Amino acid sequence: CRVLRPSCFLRFESSPFFETPVPLPSSPPSRTSPPPPSTGGKGNNTTRTIIIVVASVVGVVILITIAICIFLRARRNWEKVETADEIIRVESLQFDFATIRVATDNFSDANKLGQGGFGAVYKGLLSGGQEVAVKRLSTDSGQGEVEFKNEVLLVAKLQHRNLVRFLGFCLEGRERLLIYEFVPNTSLDYFIFDPVKRAQLNWERRYKIIGGIARGLLYLHEDSRLRIIHRDLKASNVLLDAEMNPKIADFGMARLFVRDETQGNTSRIVGTYGYMAPEYAMHGQFSVKSDVFSFGVIILEIISGQKNNCFRNGDSVEDLLSCAWKNWKEGTALNIIDPTLRDGSRNEMLRCIHIGLLCVQENVANRPTMATVVLMLNSFSISLPLPSQPAFFMHSSIDSDMSSSRGYSSRMSESKQSKSESIPLSVNEVSISELYPR
Repeated sequence: CRVLRPSCFLRFESSPFFETPVPLPSSPPSRTSPPPPSTGGKGNNTTRTIIIVVASVVGVVILITIAICIFLRARRNWEKVETADEIIRVESLQFDFATIRVATDNFSDANKLGQGGFGAVYKGLLSGGQEVAVKRLSTDSGQGEVEFKNEVLLVAKLQHRNLVRFLGFCLEGRERLLIYEFVPNTSLDYFIFDPVKRAQLNWERRYKIIGGIARGLLYLHEDSRLRIIHRDLKASNVLLDAEMNPKIADFGMARLFVRDETQGNTSRIVGTYGYMAPEYAMHGQFSVKSDVFSFGVIILEIISGQKNNCFRNGDSVEDLLSCAWKNWKEGTALNIIDPTLRDGSRNEMLRCIHIGLLCVQENVANRPTMATVVLMLNSFSISLPLPSQPAFFMHSSIDSDMSSSRGYSSRMSESKQSKSESIPLSVNEVSISELYPR
């Protein structure tokens, strides 16, 4: 539509007069850069972390310190209680010297039971009627009073049915006495080497004695609080009670005289000829296998009824180990059995001879431990290894007791320590123990 006027021109239509330009796309908004990190916030986090770590460490240190203080205080209290108990125990074990002097009738010869390497042994009768055996130690101990008491307490803890029971001690001046239970039937050698008395020991009793000695020795080696090597185990150190149960004596004695190792070398060769293992007699080397050797000798002595170094084979005299070994190799081991053993299991006797030969083997490593020996004695289902040649084996018989002693002593003379000394008596000063729990 148009409207014309003289002074103006007006136009309007229902459609647009001109093309509308296409709008250009708007540019995306520019990215805003992230705000710079706040320096103050990072410092706060680091400080907070350091504070937490330091506080934790300090707290742990404080807790550990408190725990240590509590432990030390409890330990001191426990030690005080233990010390008090030890004092009470010492007092309960200590005898008055006057009491023992009266009990032994002033150590009269009539009450003297024997003389050993550590001193004389006397029979005593306490006021209550209890019979005791009193060992009066020689004065070369070199220990102080406190040390002697400590050692006595350690020995007193050794308790086994096959050990002589320790009752107490007496300490006054230079006098040191050890009091034991009195064993009425004296020692094994009193019976086994007597041609008349050994008839009282039938095979059942002898087999029980062998087993009892083995169990007592096992206790000393492995089951006791102290590990002890006897080093002078022999028939005279095995006592027999009223029921003929064996009890090992003189165990742990060297703790009262000398401190030594449980295994190693010693510069002093002491003991009893015929029972000492070769490595100990000749080189001073000892271990639990030294006792095993001595035990093997005792087994053969119990079975044969004769001493190791004067075994009578017809009209000749041999050492028992050589004779047993030769008969074993020839299949005539029954020849060494005591003729008085008319009854009893021959299989048990032969097995004991076999075990005895295993114990006296010259090679230390081949000897069984006492745990193995006890197992062999208790279980016949266990097969036994073949024994090898025993120590001190003699290939020819000896015509007399004197030549037997010379032949055996010549081997002893090879020892470094026995060149200038002789030992007329059995000297024990050798039982060695090691103090640590097992």
